[in-house]
Amino acid sequence: MGKEKPEKATGGKTKGGGKAKKKWSKAKVKEKLNNNVLFDKATYDKLLKEVPTMKLVTPAVLSDRFRINGSLARLAIKELVNKGYIRAITHHSKITIYTRTGLGASAEKEDKKGAQGKKGGKNKKDKDEDAAAEEEEEEGETKGKKGKKGKE
Repeated sequence: MGKEKPEKATGGKTKGGGKAKKKWSKAKVKEKLNNNVLFDKATYDKLLKEVPTMKLVTPAVLSDRFRINGSLARLAIKELVNKGYIRAITHHSKITIYTRTGLGASAEKEDKKGAQGKKGGKNKKDKDEDAAAEEEEEEGETKGKKGKKGKE
């Protein structure tokens, strides 16, 4: 009846431009944190030792550093404020930011630094005053010696 058209060799490809369908990549799944809901003795001692030396204290920082959950971090901050180790800098409806007060472990370190200071413990003004005082003492001693020798 009618003529049949011979099929072209396409190699199994379908018609329509030859573009493959885009495949969506799988989303990366964040690991679930296994934070503590209660303090153990070691974590509590570490908290009392390190937090008074930290410049920035927030529940997020405590939760990340000590592997505790957020509600436990908020309770720890309340306790540290009551003990006087940290103080509030700013208060917002969502978060309060705290910093060290200088009491506790950090106060002892700062007292030692204050007594010794940097490289010798005295600033330039204090060194100049001490040097002048020593010179006056030496001059007084040398005058006294000369006077004694002259009298003898």
